[in-house]
Amino acid sequence: MQDLHTLIEKSVSQLGYELVDLEISNRGKLLRVFIDKLNPANIKDSVNIDDCSLVSNQLGNLLAVENDIDYDRLEVSSPGLDRVLKKEADFVRFKGERAQIKLRVGIQDQSANATETTLPRKTFLGQIEGIEDGHVLLEFEGVVYKMALSNIDKARLSPVF
Repeated sequence: MQDLHTLIEKSVSQLGYELVDLEISNRGKLLRVFIDKLNPANIKDSVNIDDCSLVSNQLGNLLAVENDIDYDRLEVSSPGLDRVLKKEADFVRFKGERAQIKLRVGIQDQSANATETTLPRKTFLGQIEGIEDGHVLLEFEGVVYKMALSNIDKARLSPVF
């Protein structure tokens, strides 16, 4: 799996895109690749159908050469408005945006409603304030929480419409 991720990431970055996520499902028969532009001109400069087609063709050719990779279907798409956040650079890029974060191990709730007996909180919906020493800073209910990047199970942007 790691070799496939590295192979796809290298190929995608050579085309000028970032590999946001890679999903393998249906017993390995479906490869789902999410890409974004490496250096977008602005926040509205997003991946379009031509970008997806270019990457799909490149990956199709690459995977055809790699005989040990068995798959039936390849999907390439934009990460969407609710894109996943995985790398430190994602949290830097989307500073000021709203995100939902689920932790592996809960941390103490410091909000005004919390009491000494309140269980540790695992799910947060707040504004990304940045990164500090491998920790994501997230403002949630008026309190800035410091969450270890290694403790984040899932994180996604949560845009407001």
